[in-house]
Amino acid sequence: MVYDARVYDPAERLVVAMSGGVDSSVVAWMLREAGHELVGLFMRNGVKVPEGEASKKSCCSASDARDARMVAGGLGIPFQAVDLKRDFAEIIDYFVQSYRRGRTPNPCAVCNRDLKFDRLLELADELGAAGVATGHYARLAIVDGRVHLRRGVDRKKDQSYQLFAVSEAHLARTRLPLGDLEKPAVRDLAARAGLRTAAKRDSQEICFVPSNDYRKLLAEKGVELTPGVIVDTAGRVLREHDGIENFTIGQRRGHGVGGSVEALYVVELIAATGTVVLGGAEECRSTQMVVEDVNLIGIDRPADGVLHADVQIRYHHGGTPARIEFEADRAVVTFDDPPMAVTPGQGAAFYLGDRLVGGGWIESATRWEGSQVGEVAAADAARTGPSAASQTAASQTAASQTAASQTAERAR
Repeated sequence: MVYDARVYDPAERLVVAMSGGVDSSVVAWMLREAGHELVGLFMRNGVKVPEGEASKKSCCSASDARDARMVAGGLGIPFQAVDLKRDFAEIIDYFVQSYRRGRTPNPCAVCNRDLKFDRLLELADELGAAGVATGHYARLAIVDGRVHLRRGVDRKKDQSYQLFAVSEAHLARTRLPLGDLEKPAVRDLAARAGLRTAAKRDSQEICFVPSNDYRKLLAEKGVELTPGVIVDTAGRVLREHDGIENFTIGQRRGHGVGGSVEALYVVELIAATGTVVLGGAEECRSTQMVVEDVNLIGIDRPADGVLHADVQIRYHHGGTPARIEFEADRAVVTFDDPPMAVTPGQGAAFYLGDRLVGGGWIESATRWEGSQVGEVAAADAARTGPSAASQTAASQTAASQTAASQTAERAR
């Protein structure tokens, strides 16, 4: 399928976010073929990628900038490489601070919200452009004045989840030409168009984490690992560890605890004490979670404050039916079938069928009976006073921390 020029006004001027990869290259080619006036923009993040690693990343390196510039030149499109080092520095700081707090960050969703669909729109305004086009695999349309954002046709490549935090106003100015295409078709178009990026490998890593070694990045940013103990859900000490930053919720391997018939997973991280809690598969499931900074897309909040939808809790999660109860700018999500590894710091995306209607950031999750995971909420409450919605989580987490500390002290 070729980009349908009838979807958008071909007379409008657009900024194309060009990463130097095949997807954004094909977007530029499709839009040029449709008659749009274009400006290609490449985002410089200021991260130096070691020689030999650039080919593995396919995003933001010097070689990527060269590829983007040459593709734009071949298409006759004006091109600019924009220095966004300061903006990226804020995302890197968010990434680092998340690990400090025992959370697992989602930098791609933050980048989409703050850079690709915010900062680039500011630049589009400066250039007199109507909007921004990207190579995301998602479908977008305006229906009765509201944004309808759907999963990409290629479900393996679908990137709608990573757009849950982007405002509807910004999405209304976004063009996603690849949403109706599957990846092989995109590569075929690139080859037919003679684009130098046709065979370029896809990005597999976070753009500012060379070799996918986030621990090295934390060390470079001066983060001292928080040692502590690994305990089971009964509080028994299993072993010591070198840093809580090395663990994430749902982790099954690498925790160094064996000898159990049942597989053990990381079910809780208590940053204040450096405690890692292991449990079985059922103890890693969550019946409920609290989601902060809720963003709705294309719908208004239901009159009764309740939405029934499928909730996706990480990038490759298929989604779970749930009841979403809104409270101010947060929501309490109760799952029909408790999923594994609901992870504070990750995003939760709300879907009605294949349509993304909103989402937010996972703050805490209720796991096994009598335990509330939410050390971040507890730490925040200690500084600013817990809200009514988080008092229970704060008190239960404090009790969990105290029990773990006492157990560790006895072990010494």
